[in-house]
Amino acid sequence: MVTENATVPAAGAASKPDQDNTVCYFQGNYVKLGDARVSIMTHAFLYGTAVFEGIRAYWNPDEKQMYALRIKEHIVRLRNSSKIMLMAELPSVEEFTEIVLEVLRRNHFTEDAYCRPSVYKNTEAIGVKLHGLTHDFYVLSIPMGDYIDTEKGIATGTVSWRRTSDVSMPSRSKITGSYVNPAFSKSEAMLNGFEEAIVLTNDGHVAEGSAENLFMVRDGVLITPSVTEDILEGITRAGMIEIAAHLGIPVKERQIDRSELYIADEVFLCGTGAQVSPVSSVDHRAVGEGRVGPISKQISKTYFDAVRGRLPAFRHWVTPVYKGE
Repeated sequence: MVTENATVPAAGAASKPDQDNTVCYFQGNYVKLGDARVSIMTHAFLYGTAVFEGIRAYWNPDEKQMYALRIKEHIVRLRNSSKIMLMAELPSVEEFTEIVLEVLRRNHFTEDAYCRPSVYKNTEAIGVKLHGLTHDFYVLSIPMGDYIDTEKGIATGTVSWRRTSDVSMPSRSKITGSYVNPAFSKSEAMLNGFEEAIVLTNDGHVAEGSAENLFMVRDGVLITPSVTEDILEGITRAGMIEIAAHLGIPVKERQIDRSELYIADEVFLCGTGAQVSPVSSVDHRAVGEGRVGPISKQISKTYFDAVRGRLPAFRHWVTPVYKGE
């Protein structure tokens, strides 16, 4: 659905609206976020039985346009996660995509934003199960800039918590309840003086950050754990591999030992929220020379140009949000 709100926001429009007054999609209507409420008896609230996506939208000031990043890929993954959680009846990819775009339009953002569509078990009941419950979905969006330093590199540390195994909780699905595992990892790392966690699999191999995929550079080769290593099948991760191919950088997917990170030339984390976040140290050991390496820098520059619609080779990544007047 396209409304009068689909046009480019007027110059001088408020850039940081009160969060409660931002527009979201809830129970079939576009309403203020402050008016979107569920009961504390909602199954998803009681047991974490919901799935979600995080979608970035980037403002291009030169074009006066906002670009939603890889929106259809996110909706496909959301639908896959919902299927795993026995919530298969949903709008089509095209219909869901249009709802996300409409939420962004109605908020008149003229800065980078974050959009979260979520499908959740809305039955109000006590009882641990997935079947025989109803579900609904919502879409919200708020302004969001960088929340991890993407310039100087971040200090990371491995943690005692292990990445949830697929036989316990499917890591390829963004299930809200499963994010307690990353929360344990992130807090342990930060309370130990690091900025981010490096999480290992049950057999001691590198999985990812607390909520980001991981890449390592050794001898000019970009290396990342396979999707069978209990990691999220990251959309940004896939983008890094595509960028590497565009730049002529070889990529290898394989297991990574913890000690390999100590002698890596470069390490970086990536994800929708984290974007591209170079790592300056792991467990108090400098990565390379302790600053952002050349391959990380090259990939990061390409990524940030791509997400704002500046690179023709990556225009298929982005969807314009605003219609021309």
